[in-house]
Amino acid sequence: MNLFGLNGEIALVTGAGSGIGQRLALGLAEAGAEVACFDLPGSQGLTLTVEKIAVLGRRAIKYEGDVTKAEELHDATVKLERDLGPLSIAINCAGIANAAPAESMPLEQWQRMLDVNLTGVFLSCQAEANLMLPRKRGSIINIASMSGSIVNRGILQAHYNSSKAAVMHLTKSLAMEWSNRGIRVNSISPGYTLTPMNLRPEVAEQRKVFERDTPLGRMATVDELVGPAIFLASQASSFCTGLDLIVDGGFVCW
Repeated sequence: MNLFGLNGEIALVTGAGSGIGQRLALGLAEAGAEVACFDLPGSQGLTLTVEKIAVLGRRAIKYEGDVTKAEELHDATVKLERDLGPLSIAINCAGIANAAPAESMPLEQWQRMLDVNLTGVFLSCQAEANLMLPRKRGSIINIASMSGSIVNRGILQAHYNSSKAAVMHLTKSLAMEWSNRGIRVNSISPGYTLTPMNLRPEVAEQRKVFERDTPLGRMATVDELVGPAIFLASQASSFCTGLDLIVDGGFVCW
């Protein structure tokens, strides 16, 4: 038995147009899943994700929308089941990040962070579970962050840290609500990762600090998050729910 195989599974990935979300969408397809890719309208990367999955010989369809809008998520999931089949795996990766001093942070900046990173994850889980619960089968994976467990030195992001800590506890709460109804809910907490945001020339010096402070001496590649995601999506983790899987090169140990 191939514990990590996803053949025949139908997956949804939010935030699939760039960075971690894009790589995880491809990773699910590499493991055998058909993948629905969801991101904001006009995302150029979303089309690229779908094209790359098609090259692998898997079906992929893009859906545009905003994770803060319940009706747009609902519409996308309804179309997903019509176009691809019954949803069985979901990875909620859509999120934002920025920084500001807590004492002068505008309320709008705080609220936007929670709207996308927390409410967006909740609404995504809600839409996905409403499809999975009647069949009593599914795996939902929320992308949190090691910043939900620790406070990153030198980075002023009380709003971001709070949103990711909340995602971790939301994951546990939903896991317990749905534990006897066939849905497993887990989260992945990446450490510093080489996404396009962290590859910009203007953050080159900060990247050196990230590498210095990580016990493994480097940042993660997006490829290194695929294995954890496939583990949580597959039967290899059939007895895991409410888990936060930290993938940080040992950072939180210090």
